[in-house]
Amino acid sequence: MSPLKKRLIIISLLLLLIVVVSCLYHSGYLSTDSKSLSAGSAQTPPGDRINPPGGISQNHGNHFPLPDSNHRMGAPGGGMRGNSIRADLKYNTQLIGYSVLFLGVLVLAYVIAEKNKLRIKPGRERIIMLSLLMTALLARLCLAAVLEGHPFDLNTFKSWASAAADNLPQVYSGHRSSDYPPLYMYVLYLIGKTASISSMSNYYNFLLKLPSILADMTTAFLIYKLAGKRLSAELSVLLAAFYALNPAVLVNSTFWGQVDSFFTMLVFFAVLLLSEKKPVLAAAFFTAAVLMKPQGIIFLPVLFFEFVRQRNVKSFVQAILAAFSTVLIVVLPFSLEMGWLWIFKLFSGTLGEYPYASVNAFNFFALIGKNFAQDGSELFVLSYHSWGMIFIVLISLYAWLVYIKGNSISFASPAALLLIAGVFTFSTRMHERYLFPAVALSVLAFIYLKDKRLLLLAAGFSSTVYINTHYVLYETVKGINSVAFNPVLIVTSLLNVVLFVYLVKVVFDIAVRKRIDTCRC
Repeated sequence: MSPLKKRLIIISLLLLLIVVVSCLYHSGYLSTDSKSLSAGSAQTPPGDRINPPGGISQNHGNHFPLPDSNHRMGAPGGGMRGNSIRADLKYNTQLIGYSVLFLGVLVLAYVIAEKNKLRIKPGRERIIMLSLLMTALLARLCLAAVLEGHPFDLNTFKSWASAAADNLPQVYSGHRSSDYPPLYMYVLYLIGKTASISSMSNYYNFLLKLPSILADMTTAFLIYKLAGKRLSAELSVLLAAFYALNPAVLVNSTFWGQVDSFFTMLVFFAVLLLSEKKPVLAAAFFTAAVLMKPQGIIFLPVLFFEFVRQRNVKSFVQAILAAFSTVLIVVLPFSLEMGWLWIFKLFSGTLGEYPYASVNAFNFFALIGKNFAQDGSELFVLSYHSWGMIFIVLISLYAWLVYIKGNSISFASPAALLLIAGVFTFSTRMHERYLFPAVALSVLAFIYLKDKRLLLLAAGFSSTVYINTHYVLYETVKGINSVAFNPVLIVTSLLNVVLFVYLVKVVFDIAVRKRIDTCRC
């Protein structure tokens, strides 16, 4: 590395440190007597998970009653924290403006790339990539310091982190027990321990957002490295920028403070490793994804498809052992305290926790006006839940057909994309954020198949994921738990249905008809 490059890196890191500290100071984190901190965050310790109207028992599997679409939710300690609401809503217009600007720049960049007018001098892409990642990281760290995030989810994570820090093996017992699978409890344990240091206690929300922010940067870097091997240097940088600066990604990890970015990173690693002919390591990451969120189960058929295609007994046995070892390492410390069958009870309770056709997910069921409708209600003889299960089977069979006809490991990512997009759109009990992995997987599918229609799908899913997440976040921050049937819900839900139908056509063209609309960039 040349002296100039070293100086640029050092200067970038120093600027990053200075600006982040400045943001933390002005947001009140570094000022012990700052009045900019809300009274609730200063006085209320991490408490129980915030429940929807009517309450929900901490016992896994108990369900809460149907919320009214205009029902207001209270915050910890009684009453919502007005200061944090105003602080988060303050940036609503800026976020929308940034999203529109991002879309415009995205279209312009694609047009320029298609005309082969975008050129990066050899050796410069690394400096550009470093600058891009540093900028994206800097923006996230500043915003994470300023914004309070989703008041209820972050309060829940605080409660779990504190419980884990107090006694990790007992985090699933007691009144603050978690309904998440155990993998992320280790991350929360580290956060809880760090936040328990007196000088770090005011950084709690910032620390809770940090793993997802780092996961965003990791996924963007993986996209860059993989695309650099298969595509042009210009396109590899553009794809990484698309993910790192994507408002759909930004709003989830930095504005909301959720952990979908971390989950998506695990899924991305799993599909990437499988696509690179490393099924044993892929099995470990698929298992890790399931042990972080139950939605990881959605992606397991992809691993099955590949082993059926390979017909390699040795590889299959090794993958089973890798998966079992991963389960043993993650679950064993808790099993010593909770018993050997506790993990099955946890999954059973978590999967049955929201018995609704849609839980603010802008999908098919929301489109027909069934947001927060009991999924036991009937539609053409069968219940919504039964229809959802039928759709899951049909989508899985179609993904398998695509994999068989494609007859290549390169179809792992489009199969995974089909599964998550299809299950989100046509299954029940989906939350607003469950489509999030589709953004990264559509980019991954493009890298392997090089069909430019997958870029259109990446932009489409980015738009619907962003709208769904943004709308629900700001409705919740205002105190509204269930999104009403309105034009935003209708249009976005319809767009998700159209995007999935278009995805079905695109992968059929590629796998069966062998027609690829190659990108000229």
